[in-house]
Amino acid sequence: MYGGLFIAGGALLLVLTYSMVQQAIPDGDQIFQGFTQNGEEVPLPDEDPLVQSQNLRIFATGKLWQEALDTLRNQGIQALAVVGLGTFGLGWVVAGRMLRPLQRITDTAAQIAESPAADKGLHQRIKVSGPRDELRDLAETFNRMLERLDHSFDGQRAFVSNASHELRTPLTVTRALLEVAVHRQDASADVRLLGETLLEVNARHERLIEGLLLLMRSDRELAERSYVDLADVAEHVVAQTSAGGVAVTADCEEAPTRGEPVLLERLAQNLVENAVRYNRVEGGWVRVTTRRDGGAAVLEVANSGPVVPAFEVEGLFEPFRRLGTERLATASKGAGLGLSIVRAIATAHAGHAAAAARPDGGLTVTVTLPAAPD
Repeated sequence: MYGGLFIAGGALLLVLTYSMVQQAIPDGDQIFQGFTQNGEEVPLPDEDPLVQSQNLRIFATGKLWQEALDTLRNQGIQALAVVGLGTFGLGWVVAGRMLRPLQRITDTAAQIAESPAADKGLHQRIKVSGPRDELRDLAETFNRMLERLDHSFDGQRAFVSNASHELRTPLTVTRALLEVAVHRQDASADVRLLGETLLEVNARHERLIEGLLLLMRSDRELAERSYVDLADVAEHVVAQTSAGGVAVTADCEEAPTRGEPVLLERLAQNLVENAVRYNRVEGGWVRVTTRRDGGAAVLEVANSGPVVPAFEVEGLFEPFRRLGTERLATASKGAGLGLSIVRAIATAHAGHAAAAARPDGGLTVTVTLPAAPD
């Protein structure tokens, strides 16, 4: 940019110089062809030798001025081109040295952005050196921001660890007490009915807490990645699913990927359970398929059900978002975290999850993950 500005400024200066020199050249009429006698100008005839010699000098002077203008124009353009090229090269070197701290900031930000987990790499800092200028201030501000983010994620990790214990323990104790009360021989029918209702509520709270903790865990780095075939995972989940009156079928081809088997099993389980839960009461079906599509391993779960408005599909991936209870095939309600967990797990595996409404009702949810190398 600065090289271009230098060329433009040099060209303007050359044009102005050429114009001013051209205007300063005297013409033939400005040269007096005669002499002065007693303060009066005495003209000489054209045939006079003095006039002829003066005209010769005028011609010679005009030719010299024209040659000087031509030299100024031609050599000036050449000099401007040579100096412009040198300015481009020098500007490239100087700008590279001056912007080197900015490149370090960019590289550090790229390393953090490319880390597999949101809190990985926040311990990195930019090496700050050189004079106190705008780039150094930017690097120090970036380091302070990274430090605060690192402390924030440390607090989040501590919260997850404490919440995992503090939230599950009272619910486990409550469940144990309710089961004892319900199974007592002298318990009345009302007590047993109340106990079973409370056990169902307690179980729903346990699922909610487990889903929240899993959702938070899914956004974090995968500790280990191993070879997993989505076909095996899908077939296992389908075999373990209690579908009630919904027909669940699997058509699985090899779809190898690399990831955490427990999370991938939970991903498939959430998809199948959601497909069964949000289905028709009678005549419902769920179809699970896996395949390898180029460099991707694909898991697809389609189900029947009422027509889902297209504008509501993307919102189903938000936490605690679900459609009305009229789509439920069973009496149990979900917590609205199933698809949120699915997308979080897919993102943690460098993949993505998307859903599309079927024209005759139901959804088709597709999870695409990077395929494992052969």
